[in-house]
Amino acid sequence: MRTIKRQHRAVSAPIADLVTYRALPTQSVEHLDPFLFLNHHGPQVYPTNNRGLPFGPHPHRGFETVTFILDGDIMHQDTGGHQSIIGPGGIQWMTAGRGLIHAEISSPEFKRQGGPLEILQLWVNLPAKDKMVEPRYIGLQEPEIPTVTLDNDRVTIQAVSGNWAGTAGAVQPLADIQLATIHFKEGGTLSLAIPAERTIFFYTVRGRLRVNGQETEARQLVEFNYDGDELRIEATSDAVLLLGHAKPFEEPIVAYGPFVMNTEQQIQEAYRDYQAGTFGRWTE
Repeated sequence: MRTIKRQHRAVSAPIADLVTYRALPTQSVEHLDPFLFLNHHGPQVYPTNNRGLPFGPHPHRGFETVTFILDGDIMHQDTGGHQSIIGPGGIQWMTAGRGLIHAEISSPEFKRQGGPLEILQLWVNLPAKDKMVEPRYIGLQEPEIPTVTLDNDRVTIQAVSGNWAGTAGAVQPLADIQLATIHFKEGGTLSLAIPAERTIFFYTVRGRLRVNGQETEARQLVEFNYDGDELRIEATSDAVLLLGHAKPFEEPIVAYGPFVMNTEQQIQEAYRDYQAGTFGRWTE
């Protein structure tokens, strides 16, 4: 059974009027290779005639963003020509690759009507060989993501990428990154075999869970050792879990602002390229 190294509580880091908790990096860990960053936005309720999400046009290079919409919506636009509005239960998987500019804001309808909002954004590194690939974007609504129901309907796995209980995920990423959101009813249990050499990303979004005998709860990130291949999860209340695993890339990570590369020189090149317009020109 995989042992737990420590737990990290997400810290409050509001962005304008958006309730935000920063789960990764923490004071004691910069990343869980290849998982780099997690912001948990909300939960909160927006009033009518609100300003919506504050993420206007900004660049990225060298990694991927995976966004999970639990409540509310996100309107995505980027310089690769991609556009979508994704609602509750949907996901967005954007490969920044060699670079693009994108915006993540609320739809006109959400700004007008308001309502509940809760969103997770996870940054996942790209291996050195893929950092300069052509950007791509996949936006999927909830019905487009395969689900697996287990333990007498008390556990529902939303298979985002990889393979979960024999079901292929909706996205086939460049690297072997397995991601799922898992909904538990109180008393539900799930056992998984994850090879010991793989990094586990385990973040409780809502509710309370017991994993390999240790209690955890909402807005806590569990960091595991690399010493076992069994994960046993029990829900002590209704709960939602963001779970991922991947083999570490074990490559240098140099992150500065919106760019994640392998060397300082590559970061400087990213800024020069962005300023030179090679990420594309933003048009409303």
